[in-house]
Amino acid sequence: MSNDPLLQPYQLKHLTLRNRIMTTSHEPAYPEDGMPKDRYRLYHLERAKAGVALTMTAGSAAVSKDSPPVFNNILAYKDEVVGWMKRLTDECHAAGAAVMIQLTHLGRRTRWDKGDWLPVLGAGPAREPSHRAFPKVIEDWDIARIIEDYADAAERMKHAGLDGVEFECYGHLMDQFMSPLTNTLANPYGGSFDNRIRFAMDVLDACRKRVGPQFLLGVRYTADEEERGGITVNEGVEMARRFKSSGLVDFVNIIRGRIHTDPAMTDVIPIQGMRSAPHLDFAGMIRKEVGLPTFHAARIPDVPTARHAIASGQLDMVGMTRAHMADPHIVRKIMEGREHDIRPCVGATYCLDRIYQGGMALCLHNPATGREETMPHTIAPARDRKRIVIVGAGPAGLEAARVAAERGHHVTVFEAADRPGGQVRLTAMTKRRAEMIGIIDWRMAQCAARDVDFRFNNYAEADDVLAEKPDAVIIATGGLPEKDVLESGNDLTVSAWDILSGDVKPGANVLLYDDAGDHAALQAAQLLADAGSTVEVMTPDRSFAPEVMAMNLVPYMRELQTKPVTFTVTYRLLAAERDGNQLKAVVGSDYLAQLRQERHVDQIVVNHGTQPLADLYFALKPKSENLGAVDYDALIEGSPQTINGGPKGFRLYRIGDAVSSRNTHAAIYDALRLMKDI
Repeated sequence: MSNDPLLQPYQLKHLTLRNRIMTTSHEPAYPEDGMPKDRYRLYHLERAKAGVALTMTAGSAAVSKDSPPVFNNILAYKDEVVGWMKRLTDECHAAGAAVMIQLTHLGRRTRWDKGDWLPVLGAGPAREPSHRAFPKVIEDWDIARIIEDYADAAERMKHAGLDGVEFECYGHLMDQFMSPLTNTLANPYGGSFDNRIRFAMDVLDACRKRVGPQFLLGVRYTADEEERGGITVNEGVEMARRFKSSGLVDFVNIIRGRIHTDPAMTDVIPIQGMRSAPHLDFAGMIRKEVGLPTFHAARIPDVPTARHAIASGQLDMVGMTRAHMADPHIVRKIMEGREHDIRPCVGATYCLDRIYQGGMALCLHNPATGREETMPHTIAPARDRKRIVIVGAGPAGLEAARVAAERGHHVTVFEAADRPGGQVRLTAMTKRRAEMIGIIDWRMAQCAARDVDFRFNNYAEADDVLAEKPDAVIIATGGLPEKDVLESGNDLTVSAWDILSGDVKPGANVLLYDDAGDHAALQAAQLLADAGSTVEVMTPDRSFAPEVMAMNLVPYMRELQTKPVTFTVTYRLLAAERDGNQLKAVVGSDYLAQLRQERHVDQIVVNHGTQPLADLYFALKPKSENLGAVDYDALIEGSPQTINGGPKGFRLYRIGDAVSSRNTHAAIYDALRLMKDI
């Protein structure tokens, strides 16, 4: 048996967990009609087969109809959930993993215009800023009904064969009772600590009576709200003591902070550039003080951090949830001595930001996550070895090279620059986003292990590619910034890339015009502000930086709001003119055609996405077997490409920003779903 602390079994009451690594509750928003169907099941099964000890399903499975999902959560109040959860549980059990589910009533953390349009509930009248609904103050009949709903949902999960349930008690209704910041009720559920904890204890008691002693119950709760007037550390410790002394709770999962706003949530669930495991010591303190089995997850992105959490005795089970979205095979690779092969979580938090905008959780650089029905996490070898030529060593080109090499092909990569990385390398030049280079470094290591031939400082032309006698050519040349979008004066502007790369020095008074709404503009704004510039970020959109999304916006704003940076929305930059030693920016609006304003600045920066670098693709297109065509139906289904029509020789595809300006996930997904069948 290994001496690795992470690989030691853990006895949780009657349940033996095969190691110390779990995925904590999270809602990837994969349910269909509120049910965990095939996509959901296969997502969890992938981790179970690879060795995770416990998969905690369902972030916030709803126990009541007046807790309508805002993230496409599982509807645990429906009887039909039993069959779907049973299939998921049976298959994960067969793979050796334990299965639990998180149950909740969202309280005020939802909206009245979702689901059945029922009033939102709260333990007080205060609106949650993130979801903006004003709650009805909960009544006695609501409390009795919801306690019964919790017990019904727990019983459904027992019938489905799960090992236990976890109750969500941070930001949701249970926590809204516990926190003095949200509970304005009178006796018996408001006021004193004993009263505020009463609702949670009543729920636990009702559930325990329904499921019996051999079904595990746990609480994921806020043990310190870190806000004046909120739950204190002492109260958080006392909660754990009450849970333990009641005999109703088998484990706790520790949270520190609040989630009612984007900044608060980002402190609970930190993103890249923020401190790793910021609440680990706090969770360890709760474990030491109380002695209940203790789980915890908050930016524990790598194996050494997780190993420390267990070896130091701070946790009994360590959550590596986002890390498993990046690589669901973490445990298997640890067991096989292949930690160096683990695809790193770079903390981009594309996964969470997508669900908070109504999308499905996807990993920025593992497009197979959540697509297990059609996309492989392990690449199968090809039947015949082919010669593959890839032009471009950004994220798309490197993913194409990695997959082709794992298939067993002979792979040659041409890259005009002296190093790989493309736009990701430019992004990673910003200190806070330096972890993004892990996307490139991991793929380069995978390619190096498979003898991919890289030719840097080599601007490939058609003859260079054809000289390799390829069977398939992948154009992954990316794009160049498009800044010439004004009616006049385009020669007077520079691009956000010019600022980020250092090719152009920051001006003193800068207008940054952003109608792409992505990270490049905010990174450029931060670099300019750090250099001492006064910056106005202008966009024609009704909000700024819509592509950056909620949690990723937080670190930018914390930096920019300390400096002379302002944001102007709904105004469009029309033209630029020289004005002595300065520039005059002519500004209009899509909302008022006749409006004209002026800004007098000494630098205008434009962020307008990219245009494809596709000359090589079009030079090769008439010589290719498929004439560059892609069968979209086959691409979507995950099937091989079979289109022909051109001269026999090689097949030609272009991917990533060489097709159109998109993002890193799209570029890598393009590469995986094409190359897995070549």
